[in-house]
Amino acid sequence: MATIRFRDVTKTAALTAILNELDSGTSPVNIQIYTGSIPASPETAIGAQVLLAELVCSDPVGTITGTGATLKLAFGTITQDTAANATGTAGFARVCAMSGASATPIFDCDVTATGGGGTLQLNTTSIVELGPVLITAFSLAIP
Repeated sequence: MATIRFRDVTKTAALTAILNELDSGTSPVNIQIYTGSIPASPETAIGAQVLLAELVCSDPVGTITGTGATLKLAFGTITQDTAANATGTAGFARVCAMSGASATPIFDCDVTATGGGGTLQLNTTSIVELGPVLITAFSLAIP
């Protein structure tokens, strides 16, 4: 396995660029939870994956906090989806900048249940249609 470590100023610059892109829309950031595997890139259209839930972030979406190993983009408040769109097992999340109903995918990430080590952690990855979906942990870090 390869190992890479960046200076704090480099990590901050990269996280700031991501934060600025997320906040570039005119509406709050939207997190879409899907079944299946993560697409090759955020530019790849969603195929057979099923949209399970959509959660809305605070605006602005978050802040950069910490130093060294704890430096991260910490997401602010993420509103629970009180009625999931469909039933299925969460496979990945697509995080989008929003301008009205128009979504611009910024990044895709893995999803696990709380404590599972995923970039985005849910109270459960077993989503039930019309049931609640809650993100319990979400932050981005650069090694």
